[in-house]
Amino acid sequence: MACGSTSLWAGETSWFCCGSSWGPCGSTGTGACGTCQSGKNMAAWPNLTAACWNVTNPAACGENMPRRGCGSVVNVKHQCSGAAVCVTLADCGPNTQMWCSEQTCCNGSCRTHRVIDLTPAAFSAIGSLSSGLLPVYVYE
Repeated sequence: MACGSTSLWAGETSWFCCGSSWGPCGSTGTGACGTCQSGKNMAAWPNLTAACWNVTNPAACGENMPRRGCGSVVNVKHQCSGAAVCVTLADCGPNTQMWCSEQTCCNGSCRTHRVIDLTPAAFSAIGSLSSGLLPVYVYE
């Protein structure tokens, strides 16, 4: 799995549970791609498919994110600490339209809109699960 350094997007990340029980998560479905696991470095992307785009509706927040499908690999970097994690896209989400204008800031710099959800394993690689949200850059 190769993680790139070409800028793809920026915004907020939150975390979600998928697959078998792991850490704070009970067992749940394996996501839109059928491969998602909370204990692996995986993520949900709002434009995974056309159907996903229609549900998550990032355009309602002014986000026109590119489509990236199941198995695509992206690098998610915490805006303030610089910690990064390489993740595989395995689900549809977050429901961006529900979080328009929400802000997460650090060091006086803010990011808006939830643009990627990370599994607990991936989120904890770049920040504390208890923070709930992190400002991030996404690269491919």
